[in-house]
Amino acid sequence: MKAQSFLPWKKRFSTRRKPFSNVSSNCETLFDYAGKQGQVEQIDQQMAAAGFWDNQEQAQATVQRLKELNAIVKPLEEAIAAVDDLNAMIEMAAEDESFASEVPGEVARLATQIEQLELQSLLSGSHDAAGALMTFNARDGGTDANDWAEMLVRMYTQWAQKNGYTVALLDRNDNDEAGINSATIAIRGPMAYGYLKGETGMHRLVRISPFNSEGKRQTSFAAVDVSPEISDTVEIEIKDEDVRVDTYRASGAGGQHVNKTDSAIRLTHGPTGIVVQCQNERSQHKNRATAYKMLRARLARLEEERREEEQAGKRGVQAKTGFGSQIRNYFLHPDQRVVDQRTKHRVGSFHAVLDGDIQSFLDTFLRWRVGQGDHDE
Repeated sequence: MKAQSFLPWKKRFSTRRKPFSNVSSNCETLFDYAGKQGQVEQIDQQMAAAGFWDNQEQAQATVQRLKELNAIVKPLEEAIAAVDDLNAMIEMAAEDESFASEVPGEVARLATQIEQLELQSLLSGSHDAAGALMTFNARDGGTDANDWAEMLVRMYTQWAQKNGYTVALLDRNDNDEAGINSATIAIRGPMAYGYLKGETGMHRLVRISPFNSEGKRQTSFAAVDVSPEISDTVEIEIKDEDVRVDTYRASGAGGQHVNKTDSAIRLTHGPTGIVVQCQNERSQHKNRATAYKMLRARLARLEEERREEEQAGKRGVQAKTGFGSQIRNYFLHPDQRVVDQRTKHRVGSFHAVLDGDIQSFLDTFLRWRVGQGDHDE
């Protein structure tokens, strides 16, 4: 939507015509506005009822669902109000040219709002509204890879905080020299998984190594794995006999406790080969509960990938690349740039990206994914 295309106002519009009247109605239909409003009202009534907080776990799940709904309903309400305001302004501009100068700015602002709503409409996968569990593993590159994995944890944490999400550290395994061997964080908030699931894959860094005394260029790799933090109400079958449970002593920061108790938990799921671990809590019971949450998330993502592959096969297209595929290159030498291998989107400021300015990569991937025909139906 270009502001310039709506000038001159007196020639294009009369007071009897509302040029954007179809925009709000289309948005309402696309997002099932009436249905979601009804769900919000229903949850508001539940929260106002006596005894709502008696079951804390169930109450928190309900509050989270309300946040997910409001993440769609509130921006949609704002866009609908903006459409009404713009139509009124255009009507006034048709009668009084002094209003015409304000219209282009409002058109541009509305175009931005609609673009964001269109992006949200692409987050329609079965788990897209959920939080995201992100696991980072250092790969090839020695100590540089360990440092790079920790830099990626910081990058996504910065993005989350800038966008109003909460971040919780679930597991961290420090490297003896620098950085981390692995870590898992939970990013919680509306559509976190929908935005971040495309970040699964291998991230490659090229720079002059700070750990090399000769100042040589070093290429290092870190693997990122993203799974949905699904609710306990979602049925995921995990048979006890399919899971091997290992306990071990936690390592890293934590004082004397980490050297004296076998509080860390590792789960190995036999049928899929999935391995998850948690050592961040002092309590073995809490680590076990978190590890099972992580296993449920990985199994949910695995099932989602199977569905996508089946749908892609039916349409005769190639399913999206997944865990283990190189998805993005980050260059600090010989010049600064970050380039996505799939979408070819690039940003010229390495440090801005590492400070969490990755939204353009996420948005571009969403559009690219739809163009590939690789989305949930």
